[in-house]
Amino acid sequence: MKKLLIILTVFLLNFTNKVVYSDDHMEIVWETEKIFELPESVIYDSKNEVLYVSNITDHPFKKDGTGYISKIGLDGSIIKKKWINKLNAPKGLTISNDKLYIADVDELVEVDIESGKILNKYKGYGSVCMNDVTADKYGNVYVGDTYNDTIYRLNQFGQLPAWFYSPGLAPNGIHIDNDEGNLIVGSWGAVMEGWGTPELKGSLKSINIHTKKIKDLGKKPIGNLDGIESDGKGAYFVTDWTGAKLYRIKKNGKFKVIAEVGKGAADHEVILDKNLVIIPIMAEGKVIALKVK
Repeated sequence: MKKLLIILTVFLLNFTNKVVYSDDHMEIVWETEKIFELPESVIYDSKNEVLYVSNITDHPFKKDGTGYISKIGLDGSIIKKKWINKLNAPKGLTISNDKLYIADVDELVEVDIESGKILNKYKGYGSVCMNDVTADKYGNVYVGDTYNDTIYRLNQFGQLPAWFYSPGLAPNGIHIDNDEGNLIVGSWGAVMEGWGTPELKGSLKSINIHTKKIKDLGKKPIGNLDGIESDGKGAYFVTDWTGAKLYRIKKNGKFKVIAEVGKGAADHEVILDKNLVIIPIMAEGKVIALKVK
């Protein structure tokens, strides 16, 4: 843990660009105490009106069984700190057909939400660091591996083959844009043995889920991008892990800073009907909620 915190400190030095700040900066409406252990992702369960938070606890590649999922309320109250435990280093989360899917090092873990029991663990061949997870309207679940530039897809037959590979893709965040049938990828920028290279920034990319045609959204790198969610207006709310910012990024690549949110801003959730953006602040061990204006 001490070694990881040293790495986090080094990465959170000033790797900055000139950025445009939005006139309508978001404000924090609540934040939890700093009780989480490297919280990486948060997902909203609309059926049960709760949030789930993944806790890496130690090293993001270490398979030590100490990782867990927390359950919290929409006001930030802690319902159960260790709702699902004995995971390794859980990161991205998504919900599909009343199942919670968790990216856990080299496995995609499937959990029955009602019982809280682990149903399956799907191994990704060649996987090193599964990161974010998302699902399309057909019931397919996608999980990106930042370190092997690969996106896996769990199909309805229970198979998890490599679905897409592109050198240098470094998929940190992924999101399905159902309006256009595209998978939106937030690239870290570049990775190396150990963790990553913050000075080499990434941008958003779009992959058509039918043709697998890939294109860049914009021409300039933005940051070490993490979570991606729709803003409901044709653009995306995107976190920058190293830059400690929340952006609004348009599909032409133009972006503005919406909020300065803290060190290690990770895989967030957007609840449009409640005007909330919920962000785990990984290096500070807390979760915050911002009000959408």
